[in-house]
Amino acid sequence: MAARRAPEERGVAAARTRERIMEAAVAEFGAKGYAGARTAGIAARAGVNQQLIAYYFGGKQGLLDALRERWQETEDTIEGPLDEAIGKALDATLERPDWARLLVWQALGDCPFADEADGERFARSQRSRLAEAVEGMRRRQRDGEVSEELDPAFALLVTYALVLAPITMPQFVQGMLGLDPMSPEYRGRCREELVKLLGGA
Repeated sequence: MAARRAPEERGVAAARTRERIMEAAVAEFGAKGYAGARTAGIAARAGVNQQLIAYYFGGKQGLLDALRERWQETEDTIEGPLDEAIGKALDATLERPDWARLLVWQALGDCPFADEADGERFARSQRSRLAEAVEGMRRRQRDGEVSEELDPAFALLVTYALVLAPITMPQFVQGMLGLDPMSPEYRGRCREELVKLLGGA
């Protein structure tokens, strides 16, 4: 008869299982969007019983909500001097491209909310976070990191566009720059050029 695991061991195993499911869900949602993804496919990627998705997350929608929270936590770590912050944003995007693809699916309207109230709460939260990001760009202007001639909101939009370009338009990156969109070379070039562009160099 197998020995029963201690509660702390069961807790660690449960946390690992949840993490495997979340990683599998990012890959599945990133590849197929919310509408195209199936919990059976997520379970197969994670190597778990499909029922565990319902047990830990309440189903596909709950899993998507958990992923949204995780991405916001990642965004909160993107800070520091301008070149460092751009580098962190590029790393977050290019080292975990499925997360970026999930954002693109969301932007296209394919990542729904449980109900209208949840959608409105998320929209308010996103507007608030974007307003904070624009204010952060204004602070960089006051600190001399970003040219005061730029509209801070537009400067932020350009930054997001170039950081996401390897995911949203990889053929343009390849065709215009002659670089593999997911390569360290693009990452370094994008970081360098964005710092120059935003600084007015």
